[in-house]
Amino acid sequence: MKYKTNIKYRKDKLQDLLKSVLEHEDAIIEALYADFKKPKFEAVATETSYVISELKHTLKNLSKWAKPEYVLPSLFNFPSTDYILKEPYGKILIIAPWNYPFQLALCPLIAAVAAGNSVVVKPSELTPATSAIISKIITEVFDENHVQVIEGGVIVSQELLAQRWDYIFFTGSVAVGKVVAKAAANFMTPTTLELGGKNPCIVGENCNIQLTAKRIVWGKFLNAGQTCIAPDYILVDSENKSKLIKALEEEIILAYGESPETSQDYPRIINEKNWLRLTHFLENQTIIYGGQRNPLTNFLAPTLIDEPKLDSLVMQEEIFGPILPIISYEKEESIEELVSKYEKPLAFYVFSNDIKWARKTVQKHAFGGGCINDTIVHFSNHRLPFGGVGHSGSGAYHGKLSFDTFSHKKAIVQKATWLDLPMRYAPYKDKIKYLQKILNWW
Repeated sequence: MKYKTNIKYRKDKLQDLLKSVLEHEDAIIEALYADFKKPKFEAVATETSYVISELKHTLKNLSKWAKPEYVLPSLFNFPSTDYILKEPYGKILIIAPWNYPFQLALCPLIAAVAAGNSVVVKPSELTPATSAIISKIITEVFDENHVQVIEGGVIVSQELLAQRWDYIFFTGSVAVGKVVAKAAANFMTPTTLELGGKNPCIVGENCNIQLTAKRIVWGKFLNAGQTCIAPDYILVDSENKSKLIKALEEEIILAYGESPETSQDYPRIINEKNWLRLTHFLENQTIIYGGQRNPLTNFLAPTLIDEPKLDSLVMQEEIFGPILPIISYEKEESIEELVSKYEKPLAFYVFSNDIKWARKTVQKHAFGGGCINDTIVHFSNHRLPFGGVGHSGSGAYHGKLSFDTFSHKKAIVQKATWLDLPMRYAPYKDKIKYLQKILNWW
């Protein structure tokens, strides 16, 4: 099993994977369109190019990441050399979601292979065309004892979770994340859970309204809102509310035209079940823009709703679709009061030209990651950890942190034999006073 110890072998396989992704890029884009009409631009920007970039970054840095990490030894262990070995966990299970089905299957796979693990990838059954191309690529590149794709639905996932793994990486809903965590607990298996939540988007009194609207529209309606870090609802200063709504409407039209259903840049809801769930959210709501739908194609237009009640379904669940509630606030205290009604979200967004206030706001609240004066772009920086906190997930990855996620850090103290200090050996007698001085000083 060369992949466990041979860094060159791992890099060769990742280089083969890069070559295969590049060769199949057009087929991947076509598969994403076939599954839910993901536009080519979004397929490239958020799926294929992201994976290609991650592969290149990993190949460039893998040798450095895998080296033993030397640390300052303890004075108590003098003389010694202390270091950390990066050891693969072993057998990894990756369960990928349907919303970014290529990227969120391949990126953790890249890191798991880089760290020297064997991997089973379970792609989403809701995106069969993309799952098929993932299976084709993996079969071409890897030996099945190294990396394997297992396709199927809920029953297959249950069968996989009933087995013992050395690490499980799951991306999906909070509800299913709890199922995965419970299954992993049976074997004390460590996990990374990338989940979701109701991500607030706070628009303060002092901001560039038109630019704010443009960036919110892009982040919210990218992938038809089917993004775990999309803004889930807006909290806007009451004085700016009407101006923001007008600007949001203008930016939606600029992005998708008067009829988003005919736009080449607007995807569909993944399936009928999710489409029905989203349209149910609109019942008894004040729709101020959008709301058009087509059950034959699972189309739901970008939709703005005004001041929903907090006990309504749309404000009780993560939306995960192109519906954007807008709620006004009069006092700053109201922001904390509303945000605190929900579990810690995966993302958090603040728009304001008062950077001091914006920074104070992001420091005040607990969340996975976020932006000041933009949305979702924090995901794109491989130097930043990506992950949730509390109900929005556990663990984080991207860049080097992805390699670390799939590596057990094994601590080693290599003691010298040319000197053996008698301090730690019995009989202790009056050694304690010297021991205290050494330990307290160090």
